[in-house]
Amino acid sequence: MITEEKRKVLDLFDEGRKLYKLMQFQEARDCFAKALQIDADDGPSKVYLARCKHYIDNPPPEDWDGVFVMKTK
Repeated sequence: MITEEKRKVLDLFDEGRKLYKLMQFQEARDCFAKALQIDADDGPSKVYLARCKHYIDNPPPEDWDGVFVMKTK
C-alpha cells in the first residue's frame, strides 16, 4: 500500500517528468524540489532535479528528444 506522502511524491514526479519532456525545465525543477521536500531520499527526483539545473544553464537543441547524454563519468 502506498502512503499519502508517497502518493504526493509520485504525483509531483509525474508532473515534473511531463514538464521536463516539454523542455519546461524551471517548472519541472520546482516539481522535483517539492517532491524532495516531502521525501529527501527520492532518488529519481534527485536525478531529474540535477538534469533540470543542467538544462536551465545549458539548454538542449530545439529538436531534443528527451534523452540525457552524459558528458563525463
